[in-house]
Amino acid sequence: MGLGAPEIILIIIAILILFGGRKIPELMRGLGQGVKEFKDASNKDTAEEKSKVSQ
Repeated sequence: MGLGAPEIILIIIAILILFGGRKIPELMRGLGQGVKEFKDASNKDTAEEKSKVSQ
């Protein structure tokens, strides 16, 4: 049970209606930065765990 094409299209239309075309690039930029920070933190934790295990 996942998202199909009609559901994704409906979500995109709702986002366009709520935020408008001008606000979407700004939202996506913020989302991208959030994902990058999450990955960086995850990689940092993994590196710290590996260094503790090797000691």
